[in-house]
Amino acid sequence: MHSLPRLTQAAAPLTREVSVVNEFGETETLSIPGERALTVYVDKRELVTLMTLGARPELLVLGYLLNQRLIDHVSAVESVTVDWEVGAAAVRTHAGVADIEARTARRVVTTGCGQGSVFGDLMAELDRLRLPDAAITQAQLYAIVNTMRLQDSTYKSSGSVHGCALFRGEHMAFFVEDVGRHNAVDTIAGWMGLQGEPMASAPDKVFYTTGRLTSEMVIKAAQMGVPVVISRSGITEMGLQVARHVGLCAIGRATNRRFVCYSAPERLRLQPELAGPRLRTPADSLASV
Repeated sequence: MHSLPRLTQAAAPLTREVSVVNEFGETETLSIPGERALTVYVDKRELVTLMTLGARPELLVLGYLLNQRLIDHVSAVESVTVDWEVGAAAVRTHAGVADIEARTARRVVTTGCGQGSVFGDLMAELDRLRLPDAAITQAQLYAIVNTMRLQDSTYKSSGSVHGCALFRGEHMAFFVEDVGRHNAVDTIAGWMGLQGEPMASAPDKVFYTTGRLTSEMVIKAAQMGVPVVISRSGITEMGLQVARHVGLCAIGRATNRRFVCYSAPERLRLQPELAGPRLRTPADSLASV
């Protein structure tokens, strides 16, 4: 077994100040998030260009390789060197990637913002996924939503980014933001890879994202062994199909004390008394007449 890869620490500035003109014709200064093109080379072969915020580029590259099944473990990589002057990430592996041309030839274009493609054979691997027998309580769900509400973030200062976090139960283990939610989940996958087997095999992992749950997001979460995914947004039809197929608990529209569980409700330990009083809607009023 090789040791963990050598990584540069090339985090880029997350925001920049710009001058804008508001509705009153006044000039003011605002922060906007960065967006950079990062071309990934594996053993000097160009693989893909990712549009990224640049918060944790080395972890993003590792997670991308893991989630695309181009490597089985981060120890297959000798080093990841990121150079923003040329916008490139050079990956050096110990033994190369077998059949890399054939394995990257077929792609499925997805609904991810920014660079959002997954290699086609990922869909064929769904039946091999086995998620841990784990559940989440409604109290833990509320605690996670509240933690994310209070989290200091680039989104709060400049908007236009997605945030993702990995939790153990209700305790946050890692948080990252990027211009695309798929980049953020890849970065978390890269971080998990560096933590080793204890994190990978932990049954109580919960993934949170501010973005919608597309099939790509659900597949990547399942590949990471995450049995519960929470979104501030909703879910797509194919995302729901994949979640139900692999037995992943997908929870969406999670804000304050409101949420809906789309799939695997047996993984959610409900505590309805925590939800507070049910608000009456105009439809409720009409129904009572």
